[in-house]
Amino acid sequence: MGVKGRWHMWSQGSERRCGALWRQRDFRLFWFGESVNQIGNSLAVVVMSLLAVTVLDATPFQVGLLAVLRYLPWLLIGLPVGVWIDRLPSGKVMVVTDLVASACFASVPVAAWLDLLTIEHVLAVAFLSGTAAVFFDTAYQVMVPAVVDSADLMEGNAKLRGSQSVAHLAGISLGGLLAQAIGAATALLANAASFLVSVACLVRIRDVRCRRSDSRVHPLSSERRQPLRRSIADGIGFVATDPYLRPITGWTTVSNFGLAGYDALIMLFLIREVGVGPGLAGLLLTTGGVGAILGALLARRIAAGFGTARSLLLCGLVLSPPVLLVPLTSPGFGVVFYVIGMLVCITGVAMSNVIVASFRQSYAPAGMLGRVTATTRVLLTGTAPAGALAGAMLGTRLGTRAALWIMLGLVASAGSILLTRAFVGQRDLPRAVVPAAPAASGAAGL
Repeated sequence: MGVKGRWHMWSQGSERRCGALWRQRDFRLFWFGESVNQIGNSLAVVVMSLLAVTVLDATPFQVGLLAVLRYLPWLLIGLPVGVWIDRLPSGKVMVVTDLVASACFASVPVAAWLDLLTIEHVLAVAFLSGTAAVFFDTAYQVMVPAVVDSADLMEGNAKLRGSQSVAHLAGISLGGLLAQAIGAATALLANAASFLVSVACLVRIRDVRCRRSDSRVHPLSSERRQPLRRSIADGIGFVATDPYLRPITGWTTVSNFGLAGYDALIMLFLIREVGVGPGLAGLLLTTGGVGAILGALLARRIAAGFGTARSLLLCGLVLSPPVLLVPLTSPGFGVVFYVIGMLVCITGVAMSNVIVASFRQSYAPAGMLGRVTATTRVLLTGTAPAGALAGAMLGTRLGTRAALWIMLGLVASAGSILLTRAFVGQRDLPRAVVPAAPAASGAAGL
């Protein structure tokens, strides 16, 4: 049976096994812990900004630096972390980084109660928690195929992505309410507690090495003896030369660049160009969250019905171009253009995220998933501030509407990168079958 047939059977099997994951204890623990953690992380993004502005009287530069420091660690250590995650037990890494992050966020209210809190303290917490997130997020991607049976990867990623989207919306709303009710500094205790919930769930997951005879996350013993630079180069080289990962990474990187520019401009566009009030602007911005939830719900069924390769082409070539309706937004009934454009586009983005994550987890060679994940995340994270800066510069020079046409034009056209021989005419992406490495060096167990 060819690789196309194996992937087709895998996606169809996921369809038939719908609901099977809720009967798997390990997945329930993993899903619950990370859902609670995501609520806390989203809450913290809002509360940290409120704390800086309303309590510490931060300057605009310091507020901007707060956002940068959350992502800077990806650019500084993202690639070596991918190597380390391939060599270390990912479950233990997640537990340790959860504890570190919890301590960081708990230090803020303690410093506030002692009247010692400064903006420098908050900036340090942003950087340290961002560093912990690099380790955690990379290990998370390696942990998923160890906790979830291979036949359930698509369903597992769909459930995890869907709950993340819901948790993100809930966390943003809860952050503002808690900051108002008990103070911004004290509200960060909720995030510190969410990391402890994640730890409690992770340590109760059974040793996956004993259950996963076909584990794809065990590093090869020779890999552990390679120099760090060589291991990093191997990960970059695999992504750069693979006929499937290369176009997927190029597509998502260009799209992320354009969407970062959109994020930098959209509030200014809605309020000043379109003339909507702050309340309606905030409501319109939730359209993306609705699309993310909808895409996660649809991903598994679309992939099973159309095939994984065709589904990615659908997301890139059909669902992305409607984002060009956004610059057509006008007062009154014209806001419908925004709703339709963003709803369709973000639904496609969320669908592709589920499909790509499932493909990468099943396709990456044994012991290389951490590096493959880190390589793609460094590219995506690196393009975000560049895209935001480009959007801001274009908006200043050309106006926000013209700048949105340019940045969203990149999003709409990025799908053409997928028009390669590996995708055109193919129903499904392949699922590599690599022999498992010795269990003694397992990377996923706790």
